[in-house]
Amino acid sequence: MLRKLEWALLTAGLFMTACLLLSVGTLRAQDDGKKPSSYAPVDIHETFSTIMTRMVAAKPEIMRRHLALLEQRYDLSNRPAQGVRMSGGKAVQQGVRVKLAAGTTWDQLSKLTPDQIRERSLYPAGFEPLPHPNHPEGGMIFPKFEIDEVKKQESRDLTRFDLDYDIPDHFLPDFPPPIFLTTRTDLGDVSKGKLITIDNFYEVFNGLLNPKQLEGLRLLVTPFPQQQFNATEDRRSERVSRGVTCFDCHANGHTNRATHLAGDARPQEFRHRINTPTLRGANIQRLFGSQRALKTIEDFTEFEQRAAYFDGDPVIAQKKGVNILDRGSQVHAMAEFQEILDFPPAPKLGVDGKLNPKKADAAELRGQAVFFGKGQCASCHQAPYYTDNSMHNLQTERFFKPRMVNNMMSYGDGPIKTFPLRGVKDSPPYLHDGRLLTLEDTVEFFNLALELQLTPAEKSDLVAFMRAL
Repeated sequence: MLRKLEWALLTAGLFMTACLLLSVGTLRAQDDGKKPSSYAPVDIHETFSTIMTRMVAAKPEIMRRHLALLEQRYDLSNRPAQGVRMSGGKAVQQGVRVKLAAGTTWDQLSKLTPDQIRERSLYPAGFEPLPHPNHPEGGMIFPKFEIDEVKKQESRDLTRFDLDYDIPDHFLPDFPPPIFLTTRTDLGDVSKGKLITIDNFYEVFNGLLNPKQLEGLRLLVTPFPQQQFNATEDRRSERVSRGVTCFDCHANGHTNRATHLAGDARPQEFRHRINTPTLRGANIQRLFGSQRALKTIEDFTEFEQRAAYFDGDPVIAQKKGVNILDRGSQVHAMAEFQEILDFPPAPKLGVDGKLNPKKADAAELRGQAVFFGKGQCASCHQAPYYTDNSMHNLQTERFFKPRMVNNMMSYGDGPIKTFPLRGVKDSPPYLHDGRLLTLEDTVEFFNLALELQLTPAEKSDLVAFMRAL
């Protein structure tokens, strides 16, 4: 009898243990990709060589799928506008590049209501949010011309072994872009045609900047560890990396449209792609950060070092190599240099930011009338810098049903910042994620979003005006 009782207790114990193990296994399964988390994994239990081998093998299919999406959405051909160039001399691409559904014209589309467009699935895919080349992975990716020049000057490699940059070079800004200073407008471009790095900043700017500004520039071209470029086993550079600089993305204080994911949303599929904005005219802007929660350039500079370099995740910053800057000296010095980065010259504009009738042509003047009238552009983009320093929600979700696109949830953008339009022809592609490749695409996007019913001639004139800003 006693032996039977012992066996019964042992059997019950084994059963309870099995149930406990099954429960733990279920919880672990939920944690492995099924249960959403705000945090990236910190303690990696995989060697760097294993991670790299796995991700290099996956890269061709990931890039093939993403580039196929771009081809499906856009005409990516190289068709520059005749006689229209950026401030540094690069040709500006022309024409609407977003593709429409078969049998649809832009005029037909503009006459439909948002509900009709949504129900018939006619909203152009190129107007939907643009995914990161590998949305589940995310992280900084640089255009090849930036990678090549940094490697040449500093022997620092910004290549990712798992991903390549996606948007063709002819849709991107000048490289290297000119640098214009509010303090020395008499000099024009002070970059002397060089990409400013830690190797040459002193040579180029000694004598042009005060000591505080020069120190700020030094910090802006100093590499700091970052999520994908650091010394840990979950980096995405083949060699241990010193990190990235502010000017690796904001090339020469402008932009090369390096891309990343905004750090403000979770889970991962709901994060928005962001393309690096220009720092030109930072002195007239009052909202910073992907959700504009930061009110000064000093706030943004400090936040970048504490968390944004790490996808808005200070939890893993310490592991990657967090760099806390002193706000009273270093952060302020960095901000002071950024605040003197000027817009490019616009010889056709008067002191009020509007066209001088004696210098502008007829198309530009007609476009200005559309901009401040029927086009409703000036309700957000006010002269002289063509921003209202605010945020607006275009409610694009009126036009399409949320869906998964290459592992990104395509849904409404929410409130987005009114970026200045001064020098806008120097900053393609457009919108915060680069989904609009040309100014013509941008006009079509807002014509639909705001239900403006612009004529083809009015659209053309509006582009001519914006090229003059």
